[in-house]
Amino acid sequence: MHRFIQFNDENIDSFLVMEMADLTKTLSKNGDMNLKYGPFSYLDYKEETVYVSHFWDHRKRDDEVHGLKSDIYLRTIGNLHETVKEDVIKYIEKVKNTSVPRFAKQLFVIGEEIRLEEICKSKRPGTKKSFDTRRTLYRQHFEAQLKVNLTKSVFTDALFNSVYLLLHAQSPLEQPVKINEDIDLAMPFIHGQITRFYETRQTKDVVRVALEIVEVVDEIVQKDMLNEYFHLPEDVYEIEETSGETFDDLKRKDPLENQDVLEEESTGEEEILDEEFRTWHRETSDKGESFLQFDLDQGSQSDLMGEGVREGDDGDQALAMVQGSMQETEREQYHDVKAVEQEREESAGGESEYGKDNRFAIPHFLTPSVPTSEEKLKYSQNKAMVAQFQKKLQKMIEKTLEHKRIQPRSDLHFGRLNNKLLRFITDDNPRLFYKKQNPSSEIDAVFSLLVDCSGSMYDKMDQTKLGITLFHESLKSVRVPHEVVGFWEDTNRASKTSQPNYLNPVLDFYTSLKPGSGSEIMQLQPEEDNRDGFAIRLMTERILMRNEKQKFLLVFSDGEPAAMEYEQNGIVDTHEAVLDARKKGIEVINVFLSNGEIDESQRKTIQNIYGNYSILVSDVEELPEVLFPLLRKLLYKSI
Repeated sequence: MHRFIQFNDENIDSFLVMEMADLTKTLSKNGDMNLKYGPFSYLDYKEETVYVSHFWDHRKRDDEVHGLKSDIYLRTIGNLHETVKEDVIKYIEKVKNTSVPRFAKQLFVIGEEIRLEEICKSKRPGTKKSFDTRRTLYRQHFEAQLKVNLTKSVFTDALFNSVYLLLHAQSPLEQPVKINEDIDLAMPFIHGQITRFYETRQTKDVVRVALEIVEVVDEIVQKDMLNEYFHLPEDVYEIEETSGETFDDLKRKDPLENQDVLEEESTGEEEILDEEFRTWHRETSDKGESFLQFDLDQGSQSDLMGEGVREGDDGDQALAMVQGSMQETEREQYHDVKAVEQEREESAGGESEYGKDNRFAIPHFLTPSVPTSEEKLKYSQNKAMVAQFQKKLQKMIEKTLEHKRIQPRSDLHFGRLNNKLLRFITDDNPRLFYKKQNPSSEIDAVFSLLVDCSGSMYDKMDQTKLGITLFHESLKSVRVPHEVVGFWEDTNRASKTSQPNYLNPVLDFYTSLKPGSGSEIMQLQPEEDNRDGFAIRLMTERILMRNEKQKFLLVFSDGEPAAMEYEQNGIVDTHEAVLDARKKGIEVINVFLSNGEIDESQRKTIQNIYGNYSILVSDVEELPEVLFPLLRKLLYKSI
């Protein structure tokens, strides 16, 4: 279901998100590095993700941009290459034993950021403006927080606010404010210690200074901090340890019930019972009276050393495995099995060919059913409604799209005389004529119409199908192959590691040109969520298999992508899918459908994804009429 991306109930400029994502990939020199918004800024090493903070929201445009850039600089130029994870892990473990772990972690963050800021400015002087903006805005924030915390007598938070302000003091004469008696007595020592953060060269130096301050603060405050201004995540710094188990660790070690020793040699007088042991399974008609079961709960010690080892065979199985009779399944198809296998491979951490944000998306191509009499009747009504527009569109396609060309034929007995006349003398039966190439009546183009079938299309689907009917009838009349595919994601079955995506090609490239085709379009219905970038990539694959020179992909939708684990990166992923398709020679255009006035943020977001080749329809009733300028613009660009 479409909904415009919101963080903390506020719209985010999608173009700015894409710009910051590109900056993140460039500075980290990692094309797989992601960018996400969050309450705090930090680097997730394991997920290869840079988090930028909501702290920069609701500010002037320049301040917001510089603030976001400063977060990215600190994470990509700084943390990624300069922070030693092992030192951070040791620090986290040590401060857990104090009464002020929240204060200690945030103290380390601001100390490390001071060190990293100087490194960033040294490596890239162009970052200075962003860091100046960062300091100014954070100083204003902590000055206000300090007053609030002093008023509420939240002394540990007030101490942290004061420490930050002293660290980023605008004057060396700036003095700390009075907080309470215990803190005020220790403040000269704390003030002297925090200035040592500017002398640090490595992460371990920051750890040493922070621990000395934490040791003092641990004794003079009653409670830990209530607020969290900066975040030091523990899980992203954890080092994954490989299992040290050996084969001996896997052996059974629980004691035996007794210590009897079996006799080594057989006496030949053992009692042998010739008895049938029967097993039962679903395919057995008669389950019998006994069932063979082995439960080894107790045992005796044996003196056999395993010298008589033999190769196992089929008879060693305690329970027979029998293959039942084959029957046609009703619910699952073979392509679903392949999809599950693909899901398992990708869930192991592999990169998907359809983009990192779609690595758990599983495609399911459906088979359309035979149209009902009701669908045929409804389609005939739609066909009559678009008849006048269809003729105009047909003429436009014929005039603007290139026709297939027939190669020139030479060596003929009649036609135009060529310039190779020597054969008149040398050959017994010379062929001296040729015919020029002539344009074919067939148009050298192919179209793919991708239709959003998300839940929010329920009030627009009828008019959308009317517009698709117009396209289908026009393209069919000039024999241009095309397909119509609806797409959606199954919300109920979607999880973090499995997101089923359904594509319903109601018309494919072959059936679309049949005389009676078209009623299948009426089978498109609003369903659930939509993963636009994934669907566009799948359609790109399909249309690239065609030999036509001109390839077009039209996407009918009513908003931004919205699916499981896709909201925040959906815009960027869809934009990249569109760019990839255009690089491969496919003209991609969006038809944005709305049943009301389109606000500026919606207009800008759609333009960010599709560029100038998008048309926004504020009233779906006008869809057939507004398609003409769209198609004309598209077609003239392509020739």
